[in-house]
Amino acid sequence: MRNFLTVLKRTLAVGAVALAAVSLQPGTALASDPGPHPGPSVVGGTTAQQGEFPWMVRLSMGCGGSLYTQQIVLTAAHCVNGTGANTSITATAGAVDLNSSQAVKVKSTYVLQAPGYNGTGKDWALIKLAKPINLPTLNIADTTAYNNGTFTIAGWGADREGGSQQRQLRKATVPYVDDTACQRAYGGSLTPGEEICAGYLQTGGVDTCQGDSGGPMFRKDNAGAWIQVGVVSWGQGCARPGYPGVYTEVSTFAASIKSAAAGLGRR
Repeated sequence: MRNFLTVLKRTLAVGAVALAAVSLQPGTALASDPGPHPGPSVVGGTTAQQGEFPWMVRLSMGCGGSLYTQQIVLTAAHCVNGTGANTSITATAGAVDLNSSQAVKVKSTYVLQAPGYNGTGKDWALIKLAKPINLPTLNIADTTAYNNGTFTIAGWGADREGGSQQRQLRKATVPYVDDTACQRAYGGSLTPGEEICAGYLQTGGVDTCQGDSGGPMFRKDNAGAWIQVGVVSWGQGCARPGYPGVYTEVSTFAASIKSAAAGLGRR
């Protein structure tokens, strides 16, 4: 597992801004937070339009996610505590404004954390909901063909390192960073083949941040449809020059995700 004081998952944590790196999932610190705060999220982002990314999900522990099916959310393994029955998570979808009357809220029933997850790589999980949410779903990449170019990121996380969670969904675009450059940036901490990097390596300024963990990184496929290529995982701070964001490489785990989702569907 990576040194906790050097690189954290992008989870919210009290005092996280004082650490060398910041995770992207709020965790227990969010429990005492009265709720989302107005303002931007996704560092360097702009406001998403209602209905622009209808498969985006906000999870009550402070993570993001995407609708893999109308009843299963794809998120990050570090956002959940193992595999098993779980009715404590609330998924909010259907609105860019979390306080909107259009927002749909559904409880979880079961969580499946990636088999073999130990804090390094394999950072994906599935959450089954108590009932389907009647919204479009987001397809996942099952080959490496789309692991390049420019990606879109979106979330309700912090707009700056150590900042507050947000009420309005924000979006931004980030370019692919190859494994060699990303490995060099992180001193060998990358897990090639399981993680993919994106961001403005030289200048920084645009990135996912605390509270965006588990959300999708996506781009258009050859048919012009959105396809998910990454799951927000970790990074050195937020939007720092020299440190791109690190995402779970979805194509590597596509078969495992599909099989796990089929099993959840029968549960």
